[in-house]
Amino acid sequence: MTLRQTPQLILPRRKALQIGGLGMLGLTMPRMIRAAEEPAVRTGRAKSVIFLYQFGGPSHLDTFDPKPMAPAGVRSHYGVIDTAAPGIQICDQLPKTAAVMDEITVIRTVYHTMKNHNPAAYYALTGHAPPVDDIRLRDSQDLFPAYGSVVDRLSPNTNGMPTFVAFPHVMRDGEITPGQHASFLGKGHDPLLITSDPNDRRFALPELSLPNGLDAQRLQDRRQIQQLVNRQIGELEQNPAARGLDAYYEKTMGMLNSSKVRDAFNLDAEPQAIREKYGRTTYGQSCLLARRLVEAGVKFVNVYFANSIGGRRNDGGWDTHGFDNTRMYPILKDYLLPITDQTLPTLITDLKERGLLESTLIVWMGEFGRTPRINDNISRDHWPQCYSVLLAGGGAKRGFVHGVSDKQAAYPDKDPVQLDDLMATVFELLGINPQTEVRDKLNRPLPISAGRVVTNVIT
Repeated sequence: MTLRQTPQLILPRRKALQIGGLGMLGLTMPRMIRAAEEPAVRTGRAKSVIFLYQFGGPSHLDTFDPKPMAPAGVRSHYGVIDTAAPGIQICDQLPKTAAVMDEITVIRTVYHTMKNHNPAAYYALTGHAPPVDDIRLRDSQDLFPAYGSVVDRLSPNTNGMPTFVAFPHVMRDGEITPGQHASFLGKGHDPLLITSDPNDRRFALPELSLPNGLDAQRLQDRRQIQQLVNRQIGELEQNPAARGLDAYYEKTMGMLNSSKVRDAFNLDAEPQAIREKYGRTTYGQSCLLARRLVEAGVKFVNVYFANSIGGRRNDGGWDTHGFDNTRMYPILKDYLLPITDQTLPTLITDLKERGLLESTLIVWMGEFGRTPRINDNISRDHWPQCYSVLLAGGGAKRGFVHGVSDKQAAYPDKDPVQLDDLMATVFELLGINPQTEVRDKLNRPLPISAGRVVTNVIT
């Protein structure tokens, strides 16, 4: 039975045993039956996802879950502001975002237990809990693949565009952060990774550029010779990693010959006024590039806010309890919040004006939130027990809050959401059955998500 076939109502014994094993992963019998009966891919509300990943962990109390009535030492140094969505207040440093909150769902009760950046980030990037909560967690093919790689495996593009693109960084906190590639699905499902700066006036795609004096036909001829040699030595039959690399090479060859792909990456085609609206920063121009890519038909785009957790100065991520802890609020006010308030509402408005917001799901999130209590260094530490994630477009409700945190935003008080559930919801909105199986490098069937779809956030 293929992933796209609908099985008979009376399940074969082998399939019954397979889905029975899913019960150990939290799937009830009715859900297991549905997992076998439903096709892997169906019509979804979203055609594309823009995943805006905020490495370092934004403070939910200083952004989208302020507690102005909390005692001193808990409430933010900033005030709150009413928004375009009645009844929803956010940090007063985000006035432009407040103006588009009627397009956004805020999930205020996301939680897990990982307190270190790499394990927590891996969980956020894949929807699967890591085996250990250890800062030294290393990237490996034993871990789960990125969201976009799963999409590339189950619902790849057929329009000549890559399915999954990631930029402009490779994230790391000491070790490279796991969850940024295809892992055991094979290199053929890795993202098209762009590490050049979209804000650089010389921005180009070296990954898609041919060496001087080498045209596409000559490269193809060389490729055919290489394939012949590979077949002779049996490499592609014996080495799964090589097979994946071969598939990735073939996809890249197609992109080299595609004017549609090159045009999508051509930021110079954008009016200067649009580029200024997004902001002439690496992250701002990355968000604009993400819009161009989904407009051209890319299904999943990862935009990484920074390559490091940050916290020391105005060029990293959201880990605002770094070496100079007293700078938490200056970093937020002078750097992190202004960039957020320029890019997020601009992206939402731009997609809406182009008629793309209904078919594009925006996910804005980090790996955890920040402690309710401000420490002695006027800073907040890591806090995965409760934090906020934003959804916009792509079938998510508009001007809506899901879940209620307690009085200090320390723990969910109502409607908690695990990262597994968030992942299942993203897949559901894309029209991918969250209970679909893929196989790891040992050929074991594994569900792409063990979570439950958060139906309350879907229109």
